Amino acid sequence: VRTVVDAQRLAILLRLLSFPAVPLHGQLSQSARLGALNKFKSGGKSILLATDVASRGLDIPSVDLVVNYDLPTNSKDYIHRVGRTARAGRSGKSVTLVTQYDVELFQRIEGVIGKKMDEYPLGASGKAEALLLSERVGEGQREAIREVKELQLSGSLGNKGKKRRADDGDDRDRDDDEREAGMPRVGGGGRGRGGARG
Repeated sequence: VRTVVDAQRLAILLRLLSFPAVPLHGQLSQSARLGALNKFKSGGKSILLATDVASRGLDIPSVDLVVNYDLPTNSKDYIHRVGRTARAGRSGKSVTLVTQYDVELFQRIEGVIGKKMDEYPLGASGKAEALLLSERVGEGQREAIREVKELQLSGSLGNKGKKRRADDGDDRDRDDDEREAGMPRVGGGGRGRGGARG
């Protein structure tokens, strides 16, 4: 995944959907990173969600499947990711989720690797199954977003270890529409219109 927040959010979502997942990203302490890696290697968790930065230089001998949730912007990163499935003569698979916004980048990667990748057709039954699960996934997504916001507010995620005081002028509890419209904050803050931070 591309960001720390996405790694954490997806790990929570998968946990809520009963998939044993663990995140690995740069905001974790060294001991938490090693713990996450050991849980994955030992089979305690079968899904490892890693940012590119966190995944560099890892020795994971057997990976059966790599899912590129976010298409890497660099072709070498793509090759590095999918190469995880072919260590020491093993075979494995990789799946890349591609949106309409990723097509040009995806075609560039195909050009670099010199291979046209196969599309995985869902078919009518796959689409029907996805629709059946969409409500459950949507509920899980909302809960995962809520949990990530709590982690951010507590200073446990995305603040590089710096805890925020309740009165530091932070406007994360304001509605997005208010923030985007530049509406002044109620209760001070002294940062001008909207109180936005850079």
